[in-house]
Amino acid sequence: MSERPNLPPCVINCAAYSRDGARRDISLEAISDALAVDDGGFVWVGLYEPDEHTLDLLQEEFGLHDLAVEDARKAHQRPKIELYGQSLFIAIHTAQAADRHIRFGETHLFVGPRYLVSVRHGASTSYAPARARMEREPALLRHGPGAALYAVLDLAVDDFVPIVEEFNLALNALEQNIFAEDFRKSTVQELYDLKRELTHLRMAVGPMQDILGQLARSRDGLIDGEIQLYFRDVLDHTVRINESTDTLREMLTAAVSVNLALVTARQGEIVKRLGAWAALLAAPTLVASWYGMNFIHMPELEGRWSYPVLLGAVALVCTVLYRMFKRARWL
Repeated sequence: MSERPNLPPCVINCAAYSRDGARRDISLEAISDALAVDDGGFVWVGLYEPDEHTLDLLQEEFGLHDLAVEDARKAHQRPKIELYGQSLFIAIHTAQAADRHIRFGETHLFVGPRYLVSVRHGASTSYAPARARMEREPALLRHGPGAALYAVLDLAVDDFVPIVEEFNLALNALEQNIFAEDFRKSTVQELYDLKRELTHLRMAVGPMQDILGQLARSRDGLIDGEIQLYFRDVLDHTVRINESTDTLREMLTAAVSVNLALVTARQGEIVKRLGAWAALLAAPTLVASWYGMNFIHMPELEGRWSYPVLLGAVALVCTVLYRMFKRARWL
């Protein structure tokens, strides 16, 4: 491997690969010279939040379309795939999770017959593992930019897997709080936050199916038939992630509904208990209110056993009411 040339800070990687997989680091200005040598190889450039000067230079070296370069500058694109002459422009969303919060980024890919340019913006892991993988598999790298594109997209899709797993564990932990005895407002808030994050994740993963489906069926000559089989495998992973995301979203919706139903049921139980105790207190209160009136001729005022009989009657009524409410599970 040759000594790394002096590159701008936004250029993470700039290398020319021969047909047998040998790597040679080059400068941006040497890209056109490398492409002029028809040895069956290609050039792979990786950028992270490049400045306009670097993009202009790459546009001149590779002959990139103006509209594609303009999209790469703005970095607020919907996931899509566009064909410009003999080159493809692909925009995908990437994601990283931290403390149940997803930070999203974008990757823009320029794919030509003999080059691949990846432009990362925002939250995105480095594609160095993808380059290292291809360099370890020269037989696969021999298929050119299509193989490099597969490695990048495969890594981007795999980055979604730990996010889904983390959210699945978070949902399992919240389910225990849902069925706790005491109501926690924070539980509902966390359930809502999880569903919101998964909805955003769904918006990032869903369009990947269309992009990978088109690449797996492409007939533009940029991707040969053998590499298309690999894109079908990545498509299968994307479908499974998308289905897992939808399942988690449905479970979160059910969890919110169950939580609200349990809160309503607990409130009903509290109201029943309050009503039962109010009924128990109503009987002695009613009798006491009678004898609190200032009447001279009241029944049983002069009887010797009036008060004991009265207290016994009140106790009997309260006991009967208590057993009735206890049998009805109001107490």
